[in-house]
Amino acid sequence: MNRRNYQKELEQIIRKGEASGVIPKLLLHACCAPCSSWCLEYLTPYFDITVFYYNPNIDLEEEYRKRVREEQRLISEMPLARPVRFLEGTYEPEEYHRLVKGHEKDPEGGERCGICFRQRLQKTAETAAQLGYDCFTTTLTISPLKNADRLNRIGEEAAKEAGTVFLPSDFKKKNGYLRSIQLSAEYGLYRQNYCGCSFSRASAGSADEGQQ
Repeated sequence: MNRRNYQKELEQIIRKGEASGVIPKLLLHACCAPCSSWCLEYLTPYFDITVFYYNPNIDLEEEYRKRVREEQRLISEMPLARPVRFLEGTYEPEEYHRLVKGHEKDPEGGERCGICFRQRLQKTAETAAQLGYDCFTTTLTISPLKNADRLNRIGEEAAKEAGTVFLPSDFKKKNGYLRSIQLSAEYGLYRQNYCGCSFSRASAGSADEGQQ
């Protein structure tokens, strides 16, 4: 079975939009400023973007607030092709923990992570539909540690349920991840060493201890 090329699909959508002269309204789910950096640089010439910050998986409120501030700072400091707006979702870690109950011992990248992706993308889809955006997508596909096929399938399912459109992506392609590292250094962005949940934080701590 041929594997879908999500980056190629995105490029085709962009070319079609350019040919029509239409600038679609895109709700971009952002997990953090470093991952957002390349996505914003790449997408703003073609989309009218609002960054949607909805990450209830982040375990510590101090960590959550720090990442929110970095996202807002990046948007305000980065010279982008079009102005970008910021919309913060509800910080509800208790809902995340309710959904992943029973999956506490799952390995990183297992079903617990799938539940987390689904929670965030469903909320983004619902928000995009409610506020009248043309489409939505997520910066999560820029990570080399996250499966783009899995994220795109979840995004498309969420879009169908909410009655909106999911923009396919694999932002790590074409040196996207490398560019995000360069932009993070350029803007002095805070780069965390774990995704945000207590489980990944514990894993990151164990890895750090093992390297000492």
